Amino acid sequence: MRTKILVDDQLMAEALDASGCGTINEAIEEGLKLLIRHSEQQEIRKLRGNIDWDGDLDEMRGTQ
Repeated sequence: MRTKILVDDQLMAEALDASGCGTINEAIEEGLKLLIRHSEQQEIRKLRGNIDWDGDLDEMRGTQ
């Protein structure tokens, strides 16, 4: 999708530096992916304490 956006120059420079992305497009795409991943993690966190699980983590990890 093509779109035109205005982004603060300093913010973009910091994002490029922090991400190691080579282009503005890459930085924006990585930022969007991170936003989606964060949202998905929040949804999973909402389930904490609401699911009964019966298992042995040590056995699953092979650390017995």
